[in-house]
Amino acid sequence: MKSIVNEQVPAKQECILKVKHISDALYVLNGKWKFPLIFTLRESPLRFNEILQLVEGITPKVLAKELRDLEMNGFIERKVYPTMPVTVIYETTPYSDTLKNVLYELGQWGEQHREKIRESIRNNKMDK
Repeated sequence: MKSIVNEQVPAKQECILKVKHISDALYVLNGKWKFPLIFTLRESPLRFNEILQLVEGITPKVLAKELRDLEMNGFIERKVYPTMPVTVIYETTPYSDTLKNVLYELGQWGEQHREKIRESIRNNKMDK
């Protein structure tokens, strides 16, 4: 992660505005499933059941809701093909690419945090 050095603390109005932007982003990307779904679909377009198998722990009902939310916000596209039976494929839109850096940084932070917790557990076991 990048360390901020010699940068002024934002003024109150700027801070309020930045918090509002963060709140807006979290409102759109809330929950534990949105980022994993975007990440999974950025790898390749998938059918509903394929997504269900790849994203561990998500239920069909929650997956359907999350896919609708992501489609409504322009991150994914639902394509219906007139086959027998009908084929529905979900894929990311170019707009989802705007989250590429966020996904990368979040993954890096998650890895660091997991290691920090493991280290803490190891240290606690050694203290006993």
